[in-house]
Amino acid sequence: MRRMHRRVAIVLFAASLGAQTPAVTTPRNPEPELGTVRWQRDFDAGMAAAATARKPVFLLFQEIPGCATCTAFGRDVLGHPLLAAAIEQCFVPIAVRNNVDGKEGEVRERCREPAWNNPVVRLVDADGKDLLARQEGVFDAHGIAARMIEALLVAKQPVPGYLVIARDESDAQVERAVFQMHCFWEGEALFGVVDGVVATRSAFVGDAEVVEVTYRPAVLTLAKLTALAQQKSCKPVTTGELRAAPASDQQHALGGTPYAKLDLTPMQRMKVHSALTLGTDPRRWLTPTQVATLAKK
Repeated sequence: MRRMHRRVAIVLFAASLGAQTPAVTTPRNPEPELGTVRWQRDFDAGMAAAATARKPVFLLFQEIPGCATCTAFGRDVLGHPLLAAAIEQCFVPIAVRNNVDGKEGEVRERCREPAWNNPVVRLVDADGKDLLARQEGVFDAHGIAARMIEALLVAKQPVPGYLVIARDESDAQVERAVFQMHCFWEGEALFGVVDGVVATRSAFVGDAEVVEVTYRPAVLTLAKLTALAQQKSCKPVTTGELRAAPASDQQHALGGTPYAKLDLTPMQRMKVHSALTLGTDPRRWLTPTQVATLAKK
């Protein structure tokens, strides 16, 4: 396809974060503060399991029942489909109530955790040693995902691609730029593999096909993004009204494939679309459950 060339300005994009946030699944726990993660509720048994599996521990101290902060943490973080999958796959998840006495109270005191203290996540090894310095007040998906990745690196454990997606697409500090090339399908695929890009969208400026790119400026500067685009014969656009292409033109390569039937987050769709277009393996961006579902299709 022949396409014309132009460009649109960069805009702060924090307000549109909700469009990139995956839907939260229904909690499988009776306590909403625990989200959808399958927890080990016995501390000693959980630590023994971590030693056997040679995995780090995702140790949650949580108020149950808890305040709005606690229930929101269960819904938005522990109910985040990619985070819940990573907590179960990469860690041994142990939940300890921090507002009770008895055995759980003893664990709390042993770990020097204050009572009634909102959710606190400790990322520790199988001996109970902190992999990262303890930190309070991390109640968002982006912050928890970033710490999980850091802890896995410290523990010399692999970091799954879908956990990287959970961190990146939950970052509120994002901006947008628009570039034109001969085909926005190809443009989506090329930009989708760039580190720091969290979303792409096929669109038009006038009659020209363009790709709207949402990126994390903390990771990818506009200058670097523009340089990468120009290497691929993509020209930045600075004027003109942007209008989205039809839904059938968004992540076009996904259409008719088994991947299109998976419940993917927006950034997962972008990464899978790029992989399908460029001939790499899309499964690196899927959770174990998604891979298993794909095998049945």
